[in-house]
Amino acid sequence: MSRRPWHDRPVTVTDLRTPAVLVDKARALRNIDRMQAAATARGLRLRPHAKTHKSPIVARWQIERGAVGICCAKIGEAEAFADAGIADIRIPYPINPANADRVIALAARTQLSFIVDHAGVAAAWSAALTAAGLTLDVLVKVDVGFHRCGIAPDAATAVPFITAVAALPGLRLKGLLSHAGQAYHATSAGHLREMATDEAATLRALAAAARTAGVSIEELSAGATPIARFSLEQDGLTEYRPGNYAYFDRTQVGLGAASLDDCALTVLARVVSKPAADRVILDSGSKTLSSDGARGFSPASGYGVVLGHEDLLVERLSEEHATVRATRGTTTLEPGDLVRVLPNHSCVVSNLVDQAWLVEGDEVTPLPVAARGRIA
Repeated sequence: MSRRPWHDRPVTVTDLRTPAVLVDKARALRNIDRMQAAATARGLRLRPHAKTHKSPIVARWQIERGAVGICCAKIGEAEAFADAGIADIRIPYPINPANADRVIALAARTQLSFIVDHAGVAAAWSAALTAAGLTLDVLVKVDVGFHRCGIAPDAATAVPFITAVAALPGLRLKGLLSHAGQAYHATSAGHLREMATDEAATLRALAAAARTAGVSIEELSAGATPIARFSLEQDGLTEYRPGNYAYFDRTQVGLGAASLDDCALTVLARVVSKPAADRVILDSGSKTLSSDGARGFSPASGYGVVLGHEDLLVERLSEEHATVRATRGTTTLEPGDLVRVLPNHSCVVSNLVDQAWLVEGDEVTPLPVAARGRIA
């Protein structure tokens, strides 16, 4: 007796066209619960960064479990989440006042806050918001060692900047914000702990100096998944903004932030060719897995882990092909076989598909990636 058509029965993993991005619902919820519990135990507000999942569904899971709101990387992401009814959104990105019209429109639909780290930009935002009759919350971004965005933490120059921002009409200074992105280049757990200690100490010292100068500093906000387990031990922080923790990935495993069993996002791929006994081709190329390399305490080769076949190395990606080599002789995989690949970087993978699939047991349901491609 033949199986009923897929649309007349629950859809299962093996029904899916490949490649397909899978999200294990139980693992994702477990990750969310664990991080929320850790933040709550320390009295910190958790504000997850939504650029990892780009999904209002996952954002609602996070908020239902205690998150105060979300972060978004760009205005376009924030617009997508505001469209879905997310009521509190922070953009910890140096958005330019050229986007004032969009920010003003967005502020009418959600409680919006953002960062500043440049005097001219802060002044331009002040003018634009004052002209619109608005006052929005801002935080000053502080460089705590990643050397990407943020003001230098030297009090002699930082305090005058913070004081000037606090005096600008249209801007309501809430506090200081940092991102220890250098954690992705840590060499050990001890190195991560040192980074977490230094970051918190830097924010505390600068906040104390600003308060001495008469500036109110309510919030000290930090956030990065690799370092979270150590940052949540630090005194003085009021908010934490991890993102990748909802799904995790191979890099987080390499940095000791997760185990393979914690990783919720995988890519379902099919063997489409076997040119040699030790080599197969999967249909998940760079357009699915991304070309990001893995990071961790030890060097990691390739573009993902073929789960259940750890002797296989995803050694090369073309746009539509993943070239996989058996490192110990031959592989039993044949064309038509399905595998799951743990990507190096789950955030990028989310942005490569319009829809992922929530997995519960063998059954799957669609998970729209509503903010996919919202890069402006």
